[in-house]
Amino acid sequence: MAEEFDGDWLDLREPYDAAARDPELAAMLAAALPARPRVLDLGAGTGSLLRWLGHFIGRAQAWTLVDADADLIDRAYETIADRAEAVGWAATFPGRRVLLVHAPHGAWRVEGLVADLSHAPVNLPLDRVDAVVNTALCDLVSEGWIEAMAAACARRRLPFYAALNVTGRERFQPPYPGDALVARGFRRDQRRDKGFGGTALGPAAPDAIARAFAAHGYTIHRAASDWIIDRRARLFAREIATGHGAAAIAWERRDAEVIEDWIEARRAQAEDGMLSVRIGHQDVLALPPG
Repeated sequence: MAEEFDGDWLDLREPYDAAARDPELAAMLAAALPARPRVLDLGAGTGSLLRWLGHFIGRAQAWTLVDADADLIDRAYETIADRAEAVGWAATFPGRRVLLVHAPHGAWRVEGLVADLSHAPVNLPLDRVDAVVNTALCDLVSEGWIEAMAAACARRRLPFYAALNVTGRERFQPPYPGDALVARGFRRDQRRDKGFGGTALGPAAPDAIARAFAAHGYTIHRAASDWIIDRRARLFAREIATGHGAAAIAWERRDAEVIEDWIEARRAQAEDGMLSVRIGHQDVLALPPG
């Protein structure tokens, strides 16, 4: 089973994801899609990418949210419906597992698919969609996984959009002893096997995506999409620091005390509104030839 994520963490990060993703790449993808596109969202979680990208598509659209966690898909239905109703859009359930969001320029049809993405692409309905999209997924997978996905998409001439792939550049401000040690341990953790058939790509993901899809004649577009977490984002900064430190300590056990001090200090700085963080990401859009 591939690595999974907590719904509360996904909700916490959603506004930072939305602020970071590159709008020009989103607009390019939307322009490349047919009149009523069918979008397959891999590792969809609670549906945050739909809530952001759907506005760029701006017309009737159908989404299939793929996740290994059925509870997250249920939470996605609820969150999408709640957010729609909050802006005055009706949300209805014409079927037990189908949600319709009645947006002004055409309905958004939402379905869920519970699937273990470590087995992708063979367990995905690629013959029934017009694009494959994801957020914060491709740095978890292996190079073999990306190559198989590129080959499968190429057979059907499907665009592939991967947002928020880590680049390995993180900066915590102000500086503090142990920064380099934590960065080294965290980078090692990014490359561990996360259940997708081998060593995770981590910061190598943007290059691996570009290389795999270019080999099939795709045009590759890339754009920076860094998380920029200022001092007012106390809770998110605190969680980022905690996560980085916990991941690093598993790989730098000899210096565990240094890292534990770093975690405690960074958490205190965040709670006092004294910590800012920048986490490097890159969005990649691969468009098929022609």
